Amino acid sequence: MENATETEVADAAKHLRSLSSGLNQILFGQEELVDLVITGVLARGHILLEGLPGLGKTELVKGLSKLLRLGTKRVQFTPDLLPGDITGNPVLQEVDGRREFVFQPGPLFTNIVLADEINRASPKTQSALLEAMQERRVTVLGKTHDLPKPFFVLATQNPIELEGTYPLPEAQLDRFLFKLEVTRNDVATLQRIVSQRELGTDPHVDPVMTEETLVHLLELVRKIYLPDVVANYIARLVDASHPGQSSASRGIRYGASPRAALALASGAKARALMQERTNASFEDVKAIATAVLRHRIVLDYNARVEGHTTNDIVRALLEEVPFQAAATPKNLRSA
Repeated sequence: MENATETEVADAAKHLRSLSSGLNQILFGQEELVDLVITGVLARGHILLEGLPGLGKTELVKGLSKLLRLGTKRVQFTPDLLPGDITGNPVLQEVDGRREFVFQPGPLFTNIVLADEINRASPKTQSALLEAMQERRVTVLGKTHDLPKPFFVLATQNPIELEGTYPLPEAQLDRFLFKLEVTRNDVATLQRIVSQRELGTDPHVDPVMTEETLVHLLELVRKIYLPDVVANYIARLVDASHPGQSSASRGIRYGASPRAALALASGAKARALMQERTNASFEDVKAIATAVLRHRIVLDYNARVEGHTTNDIVRALLEEVPFQAAATPKNLRSA
């Protein structure tokens, strides 16, 4: 595949600036979060949004679908939700004079799925998303159905309500490219919200690109060049997240998977396009590392008791792992 040209990147940047501006008009004071959401979409990844109620997680997803002119469906996850409620079910119908089962697609058959409070559904229903998120398809009664392209899952969860929730298993968390923390607003932003918003009304936004434009941008991300030194940095960063591989890994029970390395590479290339560059850099990897790794690292009991978080561990890893690998002594090179 040919590398992206400066002209292609400059043209793409115009569309991305419009998208960023539109999302910032929906979610005030969250510029970094908005940039990461756009980066995740460009990298073809699914995104998990964690934050307290009322911070604008749902509005962000709804606004994204309007700006991109994509189909979207919202699923409110509850304990009684069944797998067929999201994948679809075969329905008995009369066809050409005889009765047979006809598949009726569920809400997964759209471009953007808003999985609201995903941790309220049972593990059985959560697992129904695994194939859809990884393979972009669902299988019902032995028959496989492809999902529309592009396809993204943007899920939300509340970090403080534990009663009636089912924590997402590590296998499903690993399918999310980013886990983003939606933080509370400062006083100035709250004042802006009070002055420009009314309870129960949605902010108006106009589409900024077509589906064809988005598909072109997704293909352009693949053409962003990933230098070997940056790929090596990603590999060493993921390797250092495993127990015994670095000083920062103390307190880690399980480190990041190879899928995390692929996520770092895709995210770095997407951010490079956001920054109007034709190649990914070390800084791109650092900028997205926390969002990629925070949900893929499992801490041991002692680390949790001492109050350490995965965010702390990732910061320590970024400080410890150098951009360039240590040079091999000449006497070892010839060995």
